[in-house]
Amino acid sequence: MSEGRTIRVYDYVNQPFERVHTVLLKDARGIFQRATTIAHERAGDVVSGLRVNIAGIEIGKEVQIEVVGFSDSQGHTPDFPLETRIDLKWSAVGSPALFPTMTAQLVMYPLSSKETQLDLRGTYEPPFGPLGVVLNALVGHRVAEASVHQFITDVAERLRRDLA
Repeated sequence: MSEGRTIRVYDYVNQPFERVHTVLLKDARGIFQRATTIAHERAGDVVSGLRVNIAGIEIGKEVQIEVVGFSDSQGHTPDFPLETRIDLKWSAVGSPALFPTMTAQLVMYPLSSKETQLDLRGTYEPPFGPLGVVLNALVGHRVAEASVHQFITDVAERLRRDLA
């Protein structure tokens, strides 16, 4: 039986919530795909820095992100949500059984009239059953956490550029 591991990371976008909300709802898949490519490249750097090679298996891997759904919590007016949640699932492209799978929510909400927080809350399942749990405890969690952290940083950076 595998043990899921929770990851929570966040970043900020120095733009009003309404603008971030509109852009993400319009092109979430495109923004995530561009950020995923960047996060994948940097995950390879983290693995190299840790000098991790588990039985010749490539740790850094391109992932496919599926946007499962959106939901808003209503704020003080019907047209202004208090927060928006984007439900996500992702897995490795080409060999999903060899890499962790993740379910997550990207929650965005206003911090001020000019700043929006992006908060990614997810759980990933290591592959390989009990062996995967051991490998995850040794090194996998560090790679996963670094990759997810870089992913949210890259999503925030992409939004900053798109909204500049």
